[in-house]
Amino acid sequence: MAAQLGPDAPLAVPTEPNVGNLGALRVCIAYDCLYPLTIGGAERWYRTLGERLAGAGAQVIYLTRRQWTDEGPRIDGFRVVAVMPEADLYRTDGTRRLRPPLRFGWGVLWWLLRHRRDVDVVRVASFPFFSLLATRLALLGTGKPVEVDWFEVWPRRFWLEYAGGFSGRVGFLVQETCIRLTSHAFVFWHHTEARLRAHGFRGRLTVLAGLLPPVARPSTGSISPAEPTVLFAGRMVKDKGVRLLPDALRIARSEHPSLRLIMVGEGPEQELLEERLRELGLREAVSFPGKVSDPELAELFATATCVVVASVREGYGLVVVEAAAAGTPSVVASNPENAATGHVVEGLNGFVVEPTPEGLARGIAAAIEGGDRLRRSTADWYRDHADSQGMLRAADEVIALHRLNGAPRQDAARST
Repeated sequence: MAAQLGPDAPLAVPTEPNVGNLGALRVCIAYDCLYPLTIGGAERWYRTLGERLAGAGAQVIYLTRRQWTDEGPRIDGFRVVAVMPEADLYRTDGTRRLRPPLRFGWGVLWWLLRHRRDVDVVRVASFPFFSLLATRLALLGTGKPVEVDWFEVWPRRFWLEYAGGFSGRVGFLVQETCIRLTSHAFVFWHHTEARLRAHGFRGRLTVLAGLLPPVARPSTGSISPAEPTVLFAGRMVKDKGVRLLPDALRIARSEHPSLRLIMVGEGPEQELLEERLRELGLREAVSFPGKVSDPELAELFATATCVVVASVREGYGLVVVEAAAAGTPSVVASNPENAATGHVVEGLNGFVVEPTPEGLARGIAAAIEGGDRLRRSTADWYRDHADSQGMLRAADEVIALHRLNGAPRQDAARST
């Protein structure tokens, strides 16, 4: 069943056989980005979850912002509804704008107020917070479950660093309010569970398997690239630590003069990076292919010597495990909010280093010197964890939870 667009299109009963015994469970997923129109861990998770739920017999509707210019995406199994127009989510410094989350929250509120009898359960990301606030308000008094995915929890100190004094305090208070408005929290590893509990969460909490992406043929990791190459894959914003990379490349090339850097993605920091590279005489050693397709990214992972994750903040660090699936180790900055460090076993699938150009350069050199041995152990690490911490398993755990609870009958309220 192809996706239908439009906020008032009727919910259709799936014509596929009820393979998952979820009956006519009607699930609404609300997130302001849709994979692959926007690429990220949360986007991949909600696309995967929606497809798995639909395959199990549920009716799925996906509320998002418009990210297309034509008739929109056509996705087998569920319907996509744009509840806000296209908007740039980020400021030039890489921080989130306030207006788009507010508009998305308003769109979710308005749609749910009109359709709250047409859904049985709503699944929403904790961030951006306004869609969670809108969902709780729209479903007030219905007793219908609101399932909240908490990908990360920021301490007050980081809020102040990220958004400044006034905005940081407001953001922190909104986060704490959302924690208290969450009846059933879902997290993807115990790191986030501990953070939620430390911030006073006392509700029901489910730790899902993880967000490791499915890979058809994991690498054996036995072939090192002929030319040493460092890969960055992500949005080029200040939070990703990209300003450290030109100088890290300069230092690393003192030992490995043929080393190259590939920076996949787009963002407001690219112009600044190119300027710094020209100052260092390294512009020809770095390529900026922009956004690439999944097959192209998989090829870049497979042919890189290592992936660099210099981020100030990562809620999960999916790029580390995507690289590991290709047998490629990672060099990860040891910033306190960089959760990607939790995926790295020192010397086995990468290195955790100081968040400085010198630290990153040392990690890159260690990855080059690790050669085939490091690639094999990285591939082994991925194979050891892929099934138990995979995204598909996490989605099936959500389905199993719905089966255990019993699919809500239409028009019947369930308490959270």
